[in-house]
Amino acid sequence: MAEENNGRGFFKGIAMLASMGIAMVVSTFIGLLIGIYLDKLFGTKPWFTIIFLFFGIAAGFRNIYLMTKKYGG
Repeated sequence: MAEENNGRGFFKGIAMLASMGIAMVVSTFIGLLIGIYLDKLFGTKPWFTIIFLFFGIAAGFRNIYLMTKKYGG
């Protein structure tokens, strides 16, 4: 019985790490795509891409922090 719970805890941890990775990648790409779109719209080639890329990375770290706080203890 204890081995069964240990296996579930392992897979639960792996699932949490995978969801953290996905959240980081998705938020970074969303920020990047918004920046590229705004640069094309306003003709400010690298600036909005850089700014929104950093916003996306910051949002990804915020998501990881919130997930860790909620599930990691």
